[in-house]
Amino acid sequence: MPLMKIQTIRLILATALVMQLAACAQTNVPGTNAAAVVPAPHVNAGLIPAKHLGGRTDFVMARAQAAPGDYDIEFIGDSITQGWETRGTNVWNQFYGQLDGINMGVSGDRTEHVLWRFEHGQLDGIKAKVAVVMIGTNNSGKNKDGTDTYTDSDILEGVVAIVNQLRTRQPDTKILLLGIFPRGKVFSPQRGRLCEINQVLAKLADGKNIFYQDFGSQYVELDGSISKNIMPDALHPNEKGYVIWANAIEPKLKELLGGK
Repeated sequence: MPLMKIQTIRLILATALVMQLAACAQTNVPGTNAAAVVPAPHVNAGLIPAKHLGGRTDFVMARAQAAPGDYDIEFIGDSITQGWETRGTNVWNQFYGQLDGINMGVSGDRTEHVLWRFEHGQLDGIKAKVAVVMIGTNNSGKNKDGTDTYTDSDILEGVVAIVNQLRTRQPDTKILLLGIFPRGKVFSPQRGRLCEINQVLAKLADGKNIFYQDFGSQYVELDGSISKNIMPDALHPNEKGYVIWANAIEPKLKELLGGK
């Protein structure tokens, strides 16, 4: 047999042997015959109504249920909104003392907590001319392991659900939706997330029933920091911070309230 043909046959046999050994090795790898792991579908917890345990939730629920009727203005939100009753008391009295107003802010609330309150009757019997809404900052934080419970889309969807619920439950109420306030002493990914969400929230405004305002830049200094003179903890406004808030929405509120 010619040398060239022998070498060719040896090459073919060697190649076949290598392929066979590789196949055997692969079948002997532990776990290769196991079914592929399919990741669980993502569930947006911000859309699933859940009660925020604590006395404040029960208090604002009882407040609304004990005093149904017509209101000029209702504030809906988290601790920043609740703060109108503490750090912002004087400002509230100055700007809203002559109005029929009700505060539905609950410290620590996320979008799912507000949805729970709505589903359990907080708005029943309440007819407000204007609803001032700001919610979502508590959905934007990280877990202890550095992961996010909520995606940006989750937070957006949660706020949109609240707006839709208000339109359904209070069809005659004008909604003044506020951009989520900046937070954190300096620039951060979390603050960036909120800015991106606000950009989309602005699209909800229709000029008829839903109006949008974002004045968060008034809380930020030229170097990107948040002044302690306005937000001592870089999250909650002090009295000066509530003055900024009240002045920012005053023109639109007067318009929506018919100059009242």
